[in-house]
Amino acid sequence: MQMTQMTTARRRAGGAAGLAVAAAVAWVSCAGTASAHHGIANFDVNTEIEIAGTVTQLVLVNPHSWLHLDVAGADGRVTTWRCELRGASVLRRSGWTAGMFPPGTRVTITGAPDRFTPNTCYLGTAVFAGGTRIDRYGQVRPAAASSTVEAGAGRAGRPARLAGGRPNLAGDWAAEQRMLTDPRGMSGAFLPMSVAQRLEPGAVPDGAQAFPGSRGTEVSLAENPVEAFWRRPSAMPLTEAGVRAIEDFDGASADNPRLRCEPTNILFDWTFETDVNRIEQREDRLTLLYGSMGLERTVFLDAAAHPERIAPSRAGHSIGRWEGDVLVVDTVGFAPGILSADGRIPHSDRLHVVERFTLDPERGALTRSYVAEDPLYLQQPYTGADTVYPADVPYQRLPCDDRSYRAPAPRDGGSWWIAWSAAGLAAAAILWLAAARLRRRSLA
Repeated sequence: MQMTQMTTARRRAGGAAGLAVAAAVAWVSCAGTASAHHGIANFDVNTEIEIAGTVTQLVLVNPHSWLHLDVAGADGRVTTWRCELRGASVLRRSGWTAGMFPPGTRVTITGAPDRFTPNTCYLGTAVFAGGTRIDRYGQVRPAAASSTVEAGAGRAGRPARLAGGRPNLAGDWAAEQRMLTDPRGMSGAFLPMSVAQRLEPGAVPDGAQAFPGSRGTEVSLAENPVEAFWRRPSAMPLTEAGVRAIEDFDGASADNPRLRCEPTNILFDWTFETDVNRIEQREDRLTLLYGSMGLERTVFLDAAAHPERIAPSRAGHSIGRWEGDVLVVDTVGFAPGILSADGRIPHSDRLHVVERFTLDPERGALTRSYVAEDPLYLQQPYTGADTVYPADVPYQRLPCDDRSYRAPAPRDGGSWWIAWSAAGLAAAAILWLAAARLRRRSLA
């Protein structure tokens, strides 16, 4: 199979000693920083590539999945490639399965090259040997099941109220999937799928903007697109303490909780990845199981006040009360963290969140509005709303393994890097001695 992008030839180290040193140097280099960054800005979507190869592995994980290929060049030499896809949760909702890409499958990928890592791409379209193709945002579920969640998928058989008369919030819920208006994921605005699918590929309707980092945007054309994307001004006015808290934050690194496969917060994680969430409802409590990063929280309905001592956590401590058919949830006791990595909005342990959950039984919609206040970091309340619908697939915890970020710079004078560097140099010495001994034996 042929690869239509010109790549840089790699040198082969000669002899056992050369291989040993190369391995050790690679180890030391990787210990300092990981080689890749995170998000669409990591890929040069203004350049289109095409590779053809044989599938070796499909890794379905959150927040991004990866398709691995063996690609043969014009000289017959085989190179291993990997191409980034959407996360396992949204692919599952779209009907994608591992069975679509069994090992040995011949496939041609068109997409965009990684800016930093060789032999890595952003998958735009996959074309199989028989001519069948699927775009990045392609929906392969049967037509009746692939309708938008808002249209009512999953509502059948769910009573609007429990036996006691309270609104029935129990069940599996998910926000409508979102996509770029270009189904290949290269350009356009990022909109709900039911809206995006009605527009021309790559369209940016009035009142919307092209997704930062997508083709032709200022971020994509910047000298350093990753910095341009992640170093934008904070989306909220911050206090002096808030400015200091976010100053060194690198959202493209493991500073970002999502890239450590950890929850961000109770607001962001509910709908950002449009994962499937689950609510378990009892008379005295609700349990919210987030599909994103496995966040779990309990809302106590039989408590009038928070306890005096709360162990700080990502979920905080939540108490709820019914105001008619509206569930009002009050949460405090947060560990300091991030409200929005993309928006560069931090929060302190003084964060206080009030959410209001309202069920619309006619639309099958559960809407949440929220107000978050943090007098230490935010000059004004952080507000918003989101809506979830009965999920089109059941709740399922899926593995997370982010393979596309860089490690944060050490903040303790470099001791972490020095420790690993020392280990790497020690390994280099050991490997060098082993190689030298093998060489002496071969000459004996």
